[in-house]
Amino acid sequence: MKSKKIVLALVLISNFAFAQKTVRLTSEYGSRNEEIQNLIDFEGVFIEKLIFENDTLNGKYYEINLQEYKDGNFVKNTSLFDASESDFFMIRGSKLSLKFYFKLEKEKLKTLIIGKNFESKRMYFDLNSNTDDYALKDFFGRNSELTLRLTEKGNAILAIITPTIHKDGSSSYCEVAQSDVMPEKLGEHFKIPHYFLITIKFK
Repeated sequence: MKSKKIVLALVLISNFAFAQKTVRLTSEYGSRNEEIQNLIDFEGVFIEKLIFENDTLNGKYYEINLQEYKDGNFVKNTSLFDASESDFFMIRGSKLSLKFYFKLEKEKLKTLIIGKNFESKRMYFDLNSNTDDYALKDFFGRNSELTLRLTEKGNAILAIITPTIHKDGSSSYCEVAQSDVMPEKLGEHFKIPHYFLITIKFK
């Protein structure tokens, strides 16, 4: 009987530790208005709202970075927004909602993040090929939500990618984003010459 209680206690501790290191992630893509969405697509704009939920988020800060990869190699990491710069941005409650805006124009990627009562600085990054070759992808696949297992180095939540090209000349974006390949290995595995990852780190 005593051994069963010990096992149960260990299971509860393990479950608690797992919950401490995970976040429920859901998303809302673009606009629900079809005509507006068509216009957004035509203008080369991508919009995605991500909602992070867990009671342990209360009182935490977060940092959002953009990582650039070329020919399968990591190039640089750029901070898009760091909430720890002010207590004003501290998470208050169990939910964090962030809306990400990306615009592809004139061989540039423009980024903007909007949260509750703030918006980030607009930033620009060079593209390696035609703007029409790039697309925003998340890692949900066919799932309506994800359980994000938090890591100390941060978690990839979005990707701006070019497609993988098959031998017959056809291409695919979804094959890349919905694969089981680690985000930082996408370029190497799928022979993608250039892409960006958006990561988030809670602290």
